[in-house]
Amino acid sequence: MIMDTPHMPRIVESDPRFPLVLHALSLHPRPLWPGGTTAVPSARLDPDLSRALRSVHHAGRAVRGLEKAEHRLAREEQGLLLADQQGGARRGVRVSRLLVLSDDGAERFYRRVDSLLRRHGPRVLALRLDAGASTLGEMLFGPGRMARLIMIEHKEAVSSVLLALAGQGAAGPVDTGSPKQ
Repeated sequence: MIMDTPHMPRIVESDPRFPLVLHALSLHPRPLWPGGTTAVPSARLDPDLSRALRSVHHAGRAVRGLEKAEHRLAREEQGLLLADQQGGARRGVRVSRLLVLSDDGAERFYRRVDSLLRRHGPRVLALRLDAGASTLGEMLFGPGRMARLIMIEHKEAVSSVLLALAGQGAAGPVDTGSPKQ
C-alpha cells in the first residue's frame, strides 16, 4: 500500500501546527477500496473540521461531485503543462487540491477516485471522513442533500482544512474502523 507524504502548501508547512497535521494524516491511512494500493488518510468530522469545510464552501472554494472534480483537474493539468512548456522549467509540486470523501461510496466510486489521485499525483490529496454522504451533504448544502466528494480548491482553502486536522493529530490515535465495502 502506498502512502506518500506529499509536499504540503507553504502555509501549512510554516504553521507551528504542521507536525500535528502530519501526525493526523498518518494515523489511519487505508486503501480506498479492497484491492486498492493507494492509501488515503482518514479523519473524524469533528467541530474544527466541520467549521473549516463550511467556511471554504461559503467562500466558493469547494467543488461538489467526482465528475466536476475530474473536469476541473483535467483542465488545470492542461494549463500547468502549457505553463511549464512556455516557462521552460517545471515547477515544484505541492498539494493544491484536497478531495474530501464520504465513507459510504461504492467500490466503483473509490476506484475512480484512486485513478484520479494517481493521475494528478502530488498536487491532489484525499481525505476520507468518518461520515456518510448524507452527513457531508446536509452540513454543506442543506437538508436532504448528499455529497460523496468535495474538492477544495485554492491553497488558502486547502491549508485551512488541513490545519483544522491539527487537533486530531494532538488527540492521538483514532479508530475509524475497517474499510467500507
